Amino acid sequence: MPDDRPDVGRRTGGDRSGTEPASDGDARDADGRSARNGGGRHGRLRRYPTPGPHNSLWSWPGAKHPLRVVFNYVAIVLARHAPSLRLKNWLLRSVGVTVGSGVSWGLESTPDVFWPELVAVGEDAIVGYDATLLCHEFLQEEYRIGEVRVGERAMIGAGTVVLPGVEIGPDAQIAANSLVAEDVPAGETWAGVPAEPVSTAGKSEAARTGEAAGAGEAAGGTGAESEQ
Repeated sequence: MPDDRPDVGRRTGGDRSGTEPASDGDARDADGRSARNGGGRHGRLRRYPTPGPHNSLWSWPGAKHPLRVVFNYVAIVLARHAPSLRLKNWLLRSVGVTVGSGVSWGLESTPDVFWPELVAVGEDAIVGYDATLLCHEFLQEEYRIGEVRVGERAMIGAGTVVLPGVEIGPDAQIAANSLVAEDVPAGETWAGVPAEPVSTAGKSEAARTGEAAGAGEAAGGTGAESEQ
């Protein structure tokens, strides 16, 4: 594989010194640490203006070396369809994904193809069938990149999309077909588009109220029958 570091962040249409990441490693180790001090996922994203007259996706070869993207794509497609969890983890590590011990990737689950090195999945986490972990957003006026971190023993349901900059805490659970656009605290269950916390306290209270009402009706009915 060619070394794409000199080309990372390269742009056309004028000098943009000071706006490009120096390299993939620098983006993660230097900019990444400082960016993660911001609030929520948006505070962790790095933004780069669109250089030409079209939307930012047209300039993707300047953001990431095309041969690197091809290499990432081939490895990730193989991992998506591989039946072996060990092989999946090995293939994804080969393109830079941080994969903890015991991680399980469902069939066709996909880390970011452009910046897989910005994905980190903790030990024994589950990334469900056809789930996608995105580390980039190509928009009209700019493109953004950010890390995605999945905590230990977290579970991401089938068909879920996780947006750049999101952190999912240990033991968190994401329902199938959700869109995760903000951080999910440890141990919580989220669902929906966009995903929101699933409240179990309200349901438990309603269940208790229903049981009490049912018990009262049963007691009243027994009393009425005894009087007849």
